[in-house]
Amino acid sequence: PSLDPARPEGVQSNALLSLVFGGLIRLDDRLEMQPDCAAEWSVSADGTVYTFLLREGLVFADGTPVTAADFVYSITRALQPETASFGAPSQLNHIVGAADVIEGRATELRGVRALDARTLQITLDGPLAFFLAQLSYPYTYVVPRALVEGGADWQNRAFGTGPYRIVEHRAGESVMLEANPYYWQGMPGIPKIFMPFSADSETAYQRYRAGSLDIMGNRDNPIPAARVNEARTLPDFHSAAALTTRYIGFNNRMPPFDNVDVRRALAQAVDKRQAARDVLADTVLPADRILPTGMLGTQIRLQPLAFNPVAAQQSLADAGFPGGAGLPALTLSYAVEGDNEQVVRALQRMWREHLGIEIALEPLPLDEFIRRLDATYFTPTDGLQFYLSVWGADYPDPQNFLSQQLRSDTRNNNGRFSDPDFDRLVAEADRLSDREQIERRLQLYAQAEQIAIDRFGWLPLFYPRFNILMHERVEGMALTPNGIVTPDWCKVRLRP
Repeated sequence: PSLDPARPEGVQSNALLSLVFGGLIRLDDRLEMQPDCAAEWSVSADGTVYTFLLREGLVFADGTPVTAADFVYSITRALQPETASFGAPSQLNHIVGAADVIEGRATELRGVRALDARTLQITLDGPLAFFLAQLSYPYTYVVPRALVEGGADWQNRAFGTGPYRIVEHRAGESVMLEANPYYWQGMPGIPKIFMPFSADSETAYQRYRAGSLDIMGNRDNPIPAARVNEARTLPDFHSAAALTTRYIGFNNRMPPFDNVDVRRALAQAVDKRQAARDVLADTVLPADRILPTGMLGTQIRLQPLAFNPVAAQQSLADAGFPGGAGLPALTLSYAVEGDNEQVVRALQRMWREHLGIEIALEPLPLDEFIRRLDATYFTPTDGLQFYLSVWGADYPDPQNFLSQQLRSDTRNNNGRFSDPDFDRLVAEADRLSDREQIERRLQLYAQAEQIAIDRFGWLPLFYPRFNILMHERVEGMALTPNGIVTPDWCKVRLRP
């Protein structure tokens, strides 16, 4: 959907953006923070001022130097209203002066300064334990100003500081990339990468089996569930637990989902374990909480909502709709991708069987689903009623799933869930130093997560596994819970 780092729109875009652009920080194959464009950094004693020293001789893929002023431009641009970034205002709103830029009152971002050509300083309005991790996400990737302002088609010929640059972009069909000879790590080991777009995971799987792909599958669109048992027999099969949660979201501003008992009824009527077994062939784990397995904080146990069809019927009656009588027509929206169709049909059957209600299904192309989901936040009364969606970690921290998704004032809170106690808990947790107060921080997040579970901010369904096929001849790329990571592009090879 987008090749602009300020406007990433899902894992499909992010996979490409990370090849073409780079930021101050990147995640390695252990999902730990490593220098990217920044050679080193320091943090003030109060945790509010971050000072980055850029790599000496750092240049864009056209050979022009990268300076601290380029980062000032790029980060400011991500927040400016004319850029229309959906998520940057939520992720970067704690930079001093961000609100003035977001709301159009200022064109300069006071909290981001170039001290000299190689030194960048970012000042926050308070300490944030997760801020460095946020810098690994595309919103703060550096872009060449001359390219971005040089014509509306700049994304079709985009380049940055990443290992590759775009040679050809055929919208809806494919992207061809060539190695960046100026990449700071050195010349990438693979001269060209061809990325054909597939309409769905099954198409990509068949292309791989036919020999036209070296790698198929990404974090949100892995090998189709129906093909996993077959794929497991191949030496090319790779699997990891994904930092991803598939869930049902409810529009809390639209009746009847403004009634917590309606949300509770639908949640209690879903047998996640049966769906994981019978629909998805145990390629996923049933989700008992919002944070995915393996995420920091999941060592603290919570009380999940159990499948209970009798209680579900009582909850629907408590909501004023006994046996479904008087319940408005309900429509579940979903993107046409992966195995979503099988999942929503299984949910439809469960709600029919356990509650006696009929749910209409609304399939949408992925780009339209994303637009409608965003619009649900801005105009909830005209938005989706409820929807099947997925969230994978932008960065591996519980703040990305809780504060960024369910706090009342965040743009990613598409369903407009709102609870003052939840907001208070995550606000306190966000400000605690990760180094000195990590246990307190995680306890606060756990308390907030329990509120969101009890009040059905989300109905978590599954934790998918990240199942992909990568040809044996590919060397130097690693599978992590957050996607494919390449520690050193100079060492990537294709064996004969």
